[in-house]
Amino acid sequence: MGMRLAEPAGKRWELYRVLGDPLRLQLLAVAAVEELAIGELADLLGESQPNVSRHVSLLRKLGLLAERKQGTRVLVRLADDAREDAVVADAITAGRTLCEPEGTLERIADLIKRRDQPAREFFARAQSPDANAMAYPNELPAYLSAMAPLITRRELAVDVGTGEGRLLDVLAPVFKQVIAIDREPAQLAVAKERAKVRGYQNVQFLAGDLLDPAVRAAVTVAGLADAVFASRVLHHAPRPADTVRRLTRLVRPGGTLVVLDYAPHDDESMREQQADLWLGFAPEELGRFATQAGLCDVGLRTIPRSFCGTGPDRHLSWQLFTARRDGAARPSSIPGPRSGPAPS
Repeated sequence: MGMRLAEPAGKRWELYRVLGDPLRLQLLAVAAVEELAIGELADLLGESQPNVSRHVSLLRKLGLLAERKQGTRVLVRLADDAREDAVVADAITAGRTLCEPEGTLERIADLIKRRDQPAREFFARAQSPDANAMAYPNELPAYLSAMAPLITRRELAVDVGTGEGRLLDVLAPVFKQVIAIDREPAQLAVAKERAKVRGYQNVQFLAGDLLDPAVRAAVTVAGLADAVFASRVLHHAPRPADTVRRLTRLVRPGGTLVVLDYAPHDDESMREQQADLWLGFAPEELGRFATQAGLCDVGLRTIPRSFCGTGPDRHLSWQLFTARRDGAARPSSIPGPRSGPAPS
């Protein structure tokens, strides 16, 4: 094999000189097996760290070893091209032979286990559960960001009736752009502050409602939505069927309308306490709204009670209504509600 290392032309003799030291041969053999820190190499080979650092430096200058910094630690591995050189390959073989009497290479596995020990001890410590143990994690946006690439179409989401902007904590990490709409300036101000605190740079806020031509125009300019969300909005709408039609107009062909609202209930106190106009919606009502709006692929799912938070409506049965806007819409039908996690 031809020489592929980084030493200057005509300095091939220097390679032979450097490889004449038994410790350097062992370093090459160990580095060919695992990337290790200088301190780990010193422990493994029974040498001082300064001595190991000096030998590593010589091998690195010839392109035999590569270094990587992790904070104050320096990790060492065999350089990518080094193994392709016949002389270096022979040196690694010689180094392995020198390591055999002490079982050096076999002890690498134990060294890696010791790396893991502090983490094991940390997570094994008994901790008393508290009220926060079952709370949703503060790092939830990071988890949602990790899931985002799994969603095929996520250019634009519209949050109609954003209120205090709670849904933004789900939408902003997932969609590239979010439009949040609310007709109440006080609510919109809270949502804006939430976005500011969270650092969401991809949220546009619109003051108005679905009757406002400027609202639909703004969404149209953005390209219509891959998904339009109306979370606990429909039971406040004076004309729910018309609201579903207007929501549908914000959805691109092939996009999805997502409505989170209540199943039928008889809690009249919600009219006074939460200004609810409607005490939930039956499946057949939602099916009719979908048909009139030209939606297809309609689904309905019951939300588990444990998902419904601690608000004044936590005792109600929540349901998730989803439907797709299709250019060739066909009659929609909704199966009976069923319990289970909401679809992603």
